[in-house]
Amino acid sequence: MVKLDAGNVLLKPSHRRQVMAWLKRPLRLGEKLGDFGLMVSMSRTGRTYDVRADVRDAKGSFIYHTRQRDWRNALRDLARNVSVRLHDQWLAR
Repeated sequence: MVKLDAGNVLLKPSHRRQVMAWLKRPLRLGEKLGDFGLMVSMSRTGRTYDVRADVRDAKGSFIYHTRQRDWRNALRDLARNVSVRLHDQWLAR
C-alpha cells in the first residue's frame, strides 16, 4: 500500500501519476517481501522541499528523508534509495 501526502505542495494529477510511476519498482519489491506499506509525505519550507518516506515490510521498517530544491529531484532520489534498500532486504532474506 502506498500513501502520498503532498502536504503544502501543490501537485497536479499528472505529477501524481509521474510519482506513482517512479515508485513502481519499490512497490513490486515490497510486495515480494510481504506486509508492505509506504507512506510518502512532502512539505515545502521556503525554497526547499522536504520529502520523507516511512517504509515497513515483513523484514522491518526504515525511514528515508531528503531535502532538495526541486520536488522532482527529491522524489526521484527517494524512489531510487527506497528501491535500493528494499532490494538489499530482498537479498538478505
